[in-house]
Amino acid sequence: MKIYPKKSLGQNFLLNKEIIHKIVDIGKINNQSIIIEIGPGTGNLTEELIKKNPKKFYAIEKDNNLFLNLKNKFGTNLDLINKDVLEVDWELFSKDQCIVFGNLPYNISSKILINWINLHNLNKVFVRFILMFQKEVADRIIANVNSSKYGRLSVLTEWKMNAKKIMDINPENFFPKPKVKSSLVYFEPKQIFAKFKNSKNLENVTRIFFQNRRKMIKKPLNILFKDPSKVIKKLKLNEKVRPQNIDTVTFYKITKEYENELLLN
Repeated sequence: MKIYPKKSLGQNFLLNKEIIHKIVDIGKINNQSIIIEIGPGTGNLTEELIKKNPKKFYAIEKDNNLFLNLKNKFGTNLDLINKDVLEVDWELFSKDQCIVFGNLPYNISSKILINWINLHNLNKVFVRFILMFQKEVADRIIANVNSSKYGRLSVLTEWKMNAKKIMDINPENFFPKPKVKSSLVYFEPKQIFAKFKNSKNLENVTRIFFQNRRKMIKKPLNILFKDPSKVIKKLKLNEKVRPQNIDTVTFYKITKEYENELLLN
C-alpha cells in the first residue's frame, strides 16, 4: 500500500535512524515496560521499539490507511488502536505504568499535552514521555519566568511535569519536510504538586492572564476577581508587572484564590 502523508493530520514521518535510536534509548525500555506510541505513522520508530521486547505495546493511529499498513507490517507484535488521540480514555491504562513516545501532530500537540496534565492520576498512569513538538512550542513548554517564551504552557507543564529539551531536529530528517524545526522533549510526571479543586481552574486563570500578556496584571485580576485589591494585598502582588513576570508558584496561589472566589458566587 502506497502511503501519502496527510497535511490535514499534520503528518511528518521521522526518517533519521540515528535520531530514532536515540529516542528509543531515552525511553529506558525493559521487558516489563508498557509502551504507548502516539501516531506511529509508517512504523519507523515502532520497529525499533518492538526490538526492545516490551511487556505490552499500544500504538494509537487515527489514519485508516496507516492503521491497516501497520497491522499488516507488525501483526500481533502490538495492540493497534484506530482512534484520534484526543478521544482516548486514558483511564483504561490506569493499572499500567506507561512510557509514551510520540511525534505529535503539530496542530494539536499543545492540546494533547494539556489533556495529559489535567489527568488526576497522571503520575500513576505514566512513567515518562518522549515527545516531538514544533520547536517554537517546545521552547514555550520549557521556558522560565521572565522570558519572552514563558506563558500558559510553561506554567501548566511546570505544575505537574519535569520537562527538558533533548535536542532540536532539522526539517530534512522528516518526510515530508516540515517548514519549521522540531524539538524532542523528555517529561517525567511529578509526585508532589499543587492541588486544586478542579485542574481546569489553573488552565482558566493562565488563559486569562496570557491573553493579555503585554498588559499589566491588574487587567486579568479585574476579570477574575470582584475585589482584586484583596488578592493583591494577600499575595503581595505587584500589579504593574506583566504575566511573564509571575512565577508558577504565584500562579498556583492566584488559582486557589480564584477557587475561593467561585465558592462565594
